[in-house]
This record gives sequence, C-alpha cells and structure tokens, in this order.
Amino acid sequence: MYHVEASDQRTTEGRQVYLLDAAGALEIQALNSWIDATTPDGETRPPSIALSGDSSGQVAELVRGIGDDPLLIPLRVTLSAKKRPGFLRRALAPRGNSLPTKTWQRWVQGDDPDRSAVLVGEPATLGDLSAKFEKSGGRSLSSFIARQATLALDRAERDVIGSEYKIPRFVVEDMTEQKKFHDGIAELARQVGEDVPEVERRVHTILGEMVATETRRAVEMWGTLGAYFSRAYKVDVDRAQLQKVRELNKKHPLVFLPNHRSYLDPLVLRPALLAEGLPLNHVMGGINVGFWPIGPIAKRSGVVLIQRKFSDEIYKWTLRQYMSFLLSKRFNLEWYIEGGRSRTGKLRPPRFGLLTYLVDALESSDAEDVYLVPTAITYDRLHEVGAMAAESHGAQKQAEGIRMAIGYIRAQGKLRGNVYLNFAEPVSVRSILDDNEDKRVAVQKIALTVSHAINDTTPVTPAALVTMALLGIEDRALNVHEMWAIISPLASYIKRRGLPTAGGIDISEVDVVRSAVIAQVNAGVVKRFDDGPEPVFYLAQDKHLVAAFFRNNAIHYFVMRAIGELVVLPDLGQGTPSTPESLWKSALELRDLLKFEFFFGDKKDFGDRLEAEVALIDPDWRANLDDPEYSSRQLESQDLHLAHRVLQPILEAYQVVADQLMLQPTGVEFDKASFVTHCLGAAQARRLRQQLDHSEAISGELFDTALQLADNRNLVDPGGENLAQRRRDFAREINEWARKARIVRDMAHRMLDEVDPLTLPAPVASTDEREDDA
Repeated sequence: MYHVEASDQRTTEGRQVYLLDAAGALEIQALNSWIDATTPDGETRPPSIALSGDSSGQVAELVRGIGDDPLLIPLRVTLSAKKRPGFLRRALAPRGNSLPTKTWQRWVQGDDPDRSAVLVGEPATLGDLSAKFEKSGGRSLSSFIARQATLALDRAERDVIGSEYKIPRFVVEDMTEQKKFHDGIAELARQVGEDVPEVERRVHTILGEMVATETRRAVEMWGTLGAYFSRAYKVDVDRAQLQKVRELNKKHPLVFLPNHRSYLDPLVLRPALLAEGLPLNHVMGGINVGFWPIGPIAKRSGVVLIQRKFSDEIYKWTLRQYMSFLLSKRFNLEWYIEGGRSRTGKLRPPRFGLLTYLVDALESSDAEDVYLVPTAITYDRLHEVGAMAAESHGAQKQAEGIRMAIGYIRAQGKLRGNVYLNFAEPVSVRSILDDNEDKRVAVQKIALTVSHAINDTTPVTPAALVTMALLGIEDRALNVHEMWAIISPLASYIKRRGLPTAGGIDISEVDVVRSAVIAQVNAGVVKRFDDGPEPVFYLAQDKHLVAAFFRNNAIHYFVMRAIGELVVLPDLGQGTPSTPESLWKSALELRDLLKFEFFFGDKKDFGDRLEAEVALIDPDWRANLDDPEYSSRQLESQDLHLAHRVLQPILEAYQVVADQLMLQPTGVEFDKASFVTHCLGAAQARRLRQQLDHSEAISGELFDTALQLADNRNLVDPGGENLAQRRRDFAREINEWARKARIVRDMAHRMLDEVDPLTLPAPVASTDEREDDA
C-alpha cells in the first residue's frame, strides 16, 4: 500500500467531490485510501470519481448526480524527486504523461514507498467550471472538467518537481473545442474556397505535426543529450540580467530571440534558463531536424516543428492560432531571428515571418503584452565552422540526419572552449505596436531593434582579437612583439569605448591574449614556428574563413572606425580640398555599399557614430581639411588601423563580383549558381597571383551579399538602360574603396616594421606551458 502525504485542502459547507487523476488501479486505491484517512471521524466520506476509464466521458453527469453545485477537488499521486536511488529506477521511472506500469508500481510500492505523495489541486465549483465552459464554447463539459483538474494538478506538481516542467496539456483539445476556433475555421474555409470539414481536417493534421507534446521523461532526456552534446564547453551566463528577465516573466510571456551560431545553441541555452528558475521554452524549430530519433525526442521536450517555407493560408492560420494559445497560457517561446546559422560569424539580416505571426497572435490572445529577450550566444571555438567555411568555398552542405548527428556528437569530444550567454534589455512588443499604426513597419522596427540589441550585447572574445590581428596581416607571420603591437591598441580602443568583453575579462592583459593564441594553435587555426631565433605565429592553410568567423563575432563594433579611416582619405586624383559635406556624401555612399553586410542605424545615428570615430582619430580634423595630405599623415600616425582588417576582405570579394558582372552579356539570362562558381574560380586565381590580399575574400557568402547589392541596383538581370556602363561604374566605385583600404593596410605594415622588440612585458609560453594550457 502507498504511504501518502496529506496536503491542505479547501473546505466548503456544500458537498465535496474528489476527482482522481490516476494512472491505474493502484493509484486509485492509494487516492481512495488518502480520502478515507483524511475524512474526519463521524463525517460522511466524500465521493470520488476517476478521470480515466469508463467514467471519463460522464464526469459532468456523475457530479450533477451528487449535488447541485459541489466543490470539485482534484487529486493525483506524484513521485517525489528527493530520492533517486539506482540508475535503472531513474531510467524507467514514469514522467508526466508517461503511464507507469503495474510492474513498476509494485516495484516502487514494495521498495521505496516514501517517494509517493498526494497532490491536491486548486478546487473549483461545478458552477464556476460550467460558466467557463460556456464562455469558451467547448463541446463536452466532462472533458473540460477533466482538463481543468489535470491543469490544476500540473500547477501544484511544479512546486514539487520544479518550474522547468511547466508543460502544456490538452493543447489541441483546448484550441479546437473553443467556439472562436470553429468560427475561425468557417471564415478560413470561406477565404480559401474549401469545405469546412476539409479545412478542419487539414488544421488537425497540421496541429498534429506542429504541436509540442512534452513529457517529463523527454525533457530530462533532452537535457541529458544537451549536456553530452555540449560537454566540451564551459558556459558563462549573465545571471544578473537573467534574474531581471525572470522577474518580468512573472507577469508577461517572453520570447527569447538568440543569434544562431551552432546546432548547439538550444542545447546550451535551455539549461541556463532552467537553472535560473525559468520555465521550459517552446522552441520554434525547422522540421528538417525532425529525423529519428532526434525529432521525436525534441518534439516531446518543447520543440515546435514547423515547415521552413510555407505559403499555405491554412498553415499560416494554424500557426497563428497555436502561438496565440501559447501566449494566452503565458508559455515562453524561442526562435532564431536570423532564420538559420550564420556562415560568416556576423549577424544575418532578421527574418520577419515569425515576428509577424507573433504580432497577430498577441492581438488575438488574452496576453496584455509579450516581451522579446535579445540573446547573444558566443563561442570561442566551434566544431562546425570548418564545414561552413568549406560550404562557402563551394562544398556541398551535409544533409541533416542520423549520420550527421553521430559525426557531430563525436566531434564535440575533441574540443575545449567557452560559450558566453548574454541577454539584452527585453523589448515590449505592445509599445512598438502602439507607436506604429502600420503593422509591417512595426514588425520591421521590432526586428531591427532586436538585431541591434543582440549585436550590442555580444561580447568581444580574446579569440576575436587574435584572429583579427592575424587576418589583417595574412601573408606574414608575427612574433609576440608584433602581435602585441596590434592587439594592445585594439584592446585600449575596446576599453575606451566600454565594449562588453567575454566573461568580463580584461583583454588588455598579456596572459589573456597569450592563452587565446595558444587556444587557436591547439585548434589548428594558427600555426607556430619554433625553429627560428624566436617563435612566430601565422594562419594555417585554408583556415582563413574559420578565423574570420570568430573575428566576425565582434566585427560590428569596429565597422564605424573602419569607415572613418576610409572616408578621411582623399579620392584618387582629387584636386580640391575635402569638406564636411563631401566627407558626409562619401560616408553615405559607403554605408549604402555595405548595407547588406552590417546593421546601420538611421542617418542621424550613423552620422553621430561616424563623427565620434573620426574625432578619436583626430579631434582637429575639421580645421585641417584644406590640406589634402593632412588626413593621410594623421591616419598613418595612429597606432590602430582597422579598415584593412574589417572592410578590405569584403571589398575584394565585391570587386570579384563586379568584375565578373562586367563580363556577363547584357542580353543573357542570369544564372546565379554558375556565376558564383565562376567567381570562386576567379577569386582563387587572383589570390594565387597576389591580386587579392585576403583569402577570406574567396567566399560564396560574400559573393551572395555582393549580388544582393548589385540586384538592388538593377545590375543583375539582363536588359535595362545602359546596363554595361552602370556595371562599369559599379566596379569603379568598389575599386576606389578597395584602393583606400590597401593604403591603410600599407600603413599597418609600416608600423609593424618599426615595432620595438622590448614592448611585450612578459615572455612567450614555452612548449610545456602550451601543453599544460591545452
């Protein structure tokens, strides 16, 4: 017999009825024993009704037969998490919706009876439940009562097992039994011109594919898988900001919007949120990861599998209804605003689709507001970057599947690194909607606000500094003094601007930089040569795009400085002095050229940032514009040069595209795949001939954004007035900016030739130290 623990229960002067949420006969017996034990002597034992079996469809009728308006009290046997003896018992223990077998029940009953307890859910009268049922417009009062009893018990159970098991139950039933749902289907059928039964069938099919059906067993299994997949990483979490987010979640549903760097992102983020007491997120994931066994486990642990692309109005309507249901029930959501993993390390342009559905869902839900939490996930090492770099060179992307998953798991055991989780201030969706009557404009502002917030909270890692130093001087190895001559002023610039750093570390510390170099050597991205008079470091062959990925995690912080360096340089053959107006015109032209690579604010914000960066280079720049050589001399005197590290690879890739476009016949249909292949070959040939300074310019990703820019200027499709000349003008514009970037690169090289060999305050690590650090 179960030993049960009595809990406090509300009493009423009217009749009481216990509703038993039991998995089998043994639990029904335990619950009835508890009722017997808690009924005061001399009083009539309250009746009980099982919510399963033959009586499940007649709950309302049975309750009405007992009294006019009895108080219904739900009961459930739960398993305390306090004792977990033995791996086998933990593995086989039921979770949530999992029904325990009689064999398992007898095992626990005879071996560990103290683990069971009785939960008493929040009671409700039959009259209250009937009124709610009439308001919602459901089909069956009996099933409605059973669902409400189960939900009340779920809430009580979370006090025992933890808030991470805030699991939605009866989602499809709750959605489809409401009157407004059926009214919506009727209207939808009219819009799409199909019969109501057919539309209803389609909706149910889509919900069956889409709706997450969580169980405690799957949640724990997914957590175990996540810990194993990400076992190579030490996770650094911004807990102070996360605690503020948790307080906000007490009143409003949240949507976590992280950047997307890796397949590991949801596995790393989930335990960090659960550790702070936040409930399980519903992760909107692509159905492409629904393969066995990952897909079924993911779906049962909170992943909502949705199609990657869809134009079906029935599918869109169903997704909006599901999101509205989740918001009304204050469940948190999560998806990746970029839509897919970044291949370059830079934040990709935001996708508006799910944000649009979220806005629609908010307007039709019972939630007053929903807050978006911009989330930055930053790795200092990442296994899949090599594969993504190969894809950017033209390699075929490996399809998601069990073979890919097995290889991915194995690879994680070969890495060691850190991952940083940072959270920006939450964004109120309602406040932006109230300020913008046009919903499309509001969605765009929401997306850009979140994207800027992600960038602004992404920390600068030591890996970003090391790779930035080496990528800017690609064909030359650096000794430790030269490395420090590049990184030290860069670290000072970061500190002066107050930029966030990984784990809050001081990146101006020599030991931090030394450890970062060693980590890149151990990762195979950087090579070390020890047979000369001193050790020197250089980028490993074919690792330029890998290095660029980690540099690009922080590249957005340095774009405005790089633009400032290029803008102040005079144009080729410029015969008249520069003016503030001419510099501003040039800056706007460069801003337009780079608009598919970086997020810029409006013109005022852009101008203010540019003014501040130019002032850092030379506070007196306005007073010396009449001297054409002044700006070049002043820029060369700086100890920090960024244009060739930040913008030159992009400009060189754009040069390749612009030159190849000039070779395209103006009257022939454009074939993008063939064109990119030709660009890859042309870029490789130019690099071999040293006509390109950066190997990372050989990139399908950069060619793609260059084509976006060219298409935006109507330079891709055949036809159009004076197309050949406009393509030549486009190439000439890019060539001029690339020329200026090479001037800055030459300045940086000359600075390195003058490095004092005594500038480093500490010696380089020995081979033994490298192995210890590894």
